[in-house]
Amino acid sequence: MNEDKPPSSSSQRRRWVDRISQLFSGEPQDLEELLEILREAKTNRLLDTDALTMIEGVLQVNQLRVRDIMIPRVQMIVVPNDAELDTIIPLVTEFNHSRYPVIDGDRSKVIGILLAKDLLAHLSKNNSLLVKDIMRPAYVVPESKRLNVLLKELRTNGNHMAIVVDEYGQTCGLVSIEDVLEQIVGEIEDEHDDQEDEGYIFRRSDNEYMIKALTPMEEFDDYFATQLVTDEYDTVGGFIVSQLEHMPKKGETLVVDKMRFEVIRADTRRVHLVKLKIID
Repeated sequence: MNEDKPPSSSSQRRRWVDRISQLFSGEPQDLEELLEILREAKTNRLLDTDALTMIEGVLQVNQLRVRDIMIPRVQMIVVPNDAELDTIIPLVTEFNHSRYPVIDGDRSKVIGILLAKDLLAHLSKNNSLLVKDIMRPAYVVPESKRLNVLLKELRTNGNHMAIVVDEYGQTCGLVSIEDVLEQIVGEIEDEHDDQEDEGYIFRRSDNEYMIKALTPMEEFDDYFATQLVTDEYDTVGGFIVSQLEHMPKKGETLVVDKMRFEVIRADTRRVHLVKLKIID
């Protein structure tokens, strides 16, 4: 009599909960199977998009290593250890970071961390001090460390930044606790992040622009008098991924006609910010 009656939403919900429970209570399964079940749960409205994205981020953090997300050495904003405090005020004002690696000679040798709040506290008291006089010890980690382990260590010891070294002990980059958290929750904007106002395209000079990856391709084409829009992608970020045929990392470049795109901010899921340089 009721054999052909479709299952109720409550019975569907119980079925998916049972599947997830079996997955965690049974023998270990591979990551792809776990993700498949979670995505099916989203399809059945047991999870919303934000929850699924964060779960995927947590699982990725367990797989990624520090080298996968670190800011490369060449892109670090550093201060020399023998600089007088008042001489680095312009740099701190320009970049608005809260922490700066302190180097001894070159970028491969980071010997400490300068906190902006320490600089401001000492500047008004003693102008004769050098950076090395007020810097704090650097927290050093190998580039092979897993992100989930790093996140636990940063939370435990209270550090917000780690200096990344290679197998020879030379600095190869840096990573912050914000970088790790962004792998889970997506990009974290703060009051000092660039391009916080409305709009997509920001002109920096006659031939250089900062462009949000979510810029619609139609708007990009209108602004630069190009014809790059197709049905394959909707945004500048989608265009770059389509051209490179993989998810790019920070620092990767793409040259199209007389335009050079450089990925400024990206995570494992999408591109966030791009620098465009018009090549003469």
